[in-house]
Amino acid sequence: MVAKFVIVLSLAAAACAGLVPVSKVVYAEPEAPANYDFSYSVQDGQSGDVKQQQESRAGDAVQGSYWLVQPDGVKRIVDYTADKVNGFNANVRYEGTPVYPAPTKIAYAAPVAKVAYAAPVAKVAYAAPVAKVAYASTPVSYARAPVAYAAPVAKLAYAAPVAQVTYSSPVISYQH
Repeated sequence: MVAKFVIVLSLAAAACAGLVPVSKVVYAEPEAPANYDFSYSVQDGQSGDVKQQQESRAGDAVQGSYWLVQPDGVKRIVDYTADKVNGFNANVRYEGTPVYPAPTKIAYAAPVAKVAYAAPVAKVAYAAPVAKVAYASTPVSYARAPVAYAAPVAKLAYAAPVAQVTYSSPVISYQH
């Protein structure tokens, strides 16, 4: 990496010292004076954009004019000239009187929301299970004595929960 850096710097130093030939590109530009005439016009009824321009140039002297209709309805007209001796000079004039639309009243009423909400009500009744277990056993002997076994008796009572849920949806109204 250092070697590449040294090579690039040595080539740059050689080019600056004049050891490496460097050519310059020279473009030939025409010396003829500029001569043109142009004009354009815009009349857009949808946006209200109305304007026109025309300009002509002979050598270093430019002469032209443009006009446009401003948003207030006044027509602005600009006549201008430009040359080496006098520079740029413009004459601005206006035609018409400004027309401003009458202010309009804007009525705004914020929407009114009436909300009524009743929280759900739950009534739950629960009876805990009651269990009665009876177990009887007899002693077990290893002398092939008869073994008596009674299965446990369980009495289980369960009442299902009772739930009453009442819900009323919110009432929302908007007025415009």
